[in-house]
Amino acid sequence: MKEQLTVSLLQTELAWEDPDANFQYLHTMVQRLQPGQTDLLVLPEMFTTGFSMNAPELAEPTQGKAYNWMAEKAAALQAVVTGSFIAEAAGQYYNRLLWVRPDGTFSHYDKRHLFTLAGEEQVYRPGRAHLLTELKGWAIMPLICYDLRFPVWSRNTMGYDLLIYVANWPSKRRTAWKSLLAARAIENQVYTIGVNRVGEDGNGYPHSGDTSVFDFAGAPLLQAADVESVFTLTLDPEKQDQFRSNLRFLDDQDAFQLH
Repeated sequence: MKEQLTVSLLQTELAWEDPDANFQYLHTMVQRLQPGQTDLLVLPEMFTTGFSMNAPELAEPTQGKAYNWMAEKAAALQAVVTGSFIAEAAGQYYNRLLWVRPDGTFSHYDKRHLFTLAGEEQVYRPGRAHLLTELKGWAIMPLICYDLRFPVWSRNTMGYDLLIYVANWPSKRRTAWKSLLAARAIENQVYTIGVNRVGEDGNGYPHSGDTSVFDFAGAPLLQAADVESVFTLTLDPEKQDQFRSNLRFLDDQDAFQLH
């Protein structure tokens, strides 16, 4: 049975290609939360480095420094911590999201849609499978940034209750970011979260954040721009379940499979 779910969303600047600086700075931000205050902490895409193509210099094992930092915070907060970083496995590089639980166990998702405008597909391997995970009875699907533009990949055929995107989405395309998050919420009848960074990256691209939460009908519950903060709010499963029961749009989806 689903319980109310409290989520905390960390919108921050990121030091360019400097994991140690980011670990230290994000530590100070996470300290704003008390143990037991939240169930889930969501970090931006590539939270250790910014959106960098310098994988040969920055990649780390799946259970490297990023995992250790996330596991430490998950244990301290007694909450799941999630976000993506540059991972290396079997000689290949991945934009890899970790879902780290308080007991140190974890799952991962590799970004499916690589951002060709930045040459991401020339550096990283694409993911091949979704991650469907569970927290307090909620089925949750986390995705990464550019995945947002491809609605087929986020189709709610698996019966998930919460859709999450972690991102480094530049401010010049902020209208698309907010519009597509609302669209994903509406078409999938789910709470939808988008966590983005603020500040200018090492390539000179500014980011406005626009970290957002939309409900199952596309109504905004949170929209925050151009500020560093940790935003915490609680999601009500009963309202979503009732909405889906009254308006059974998901039953009428087209039936097809991805190959």
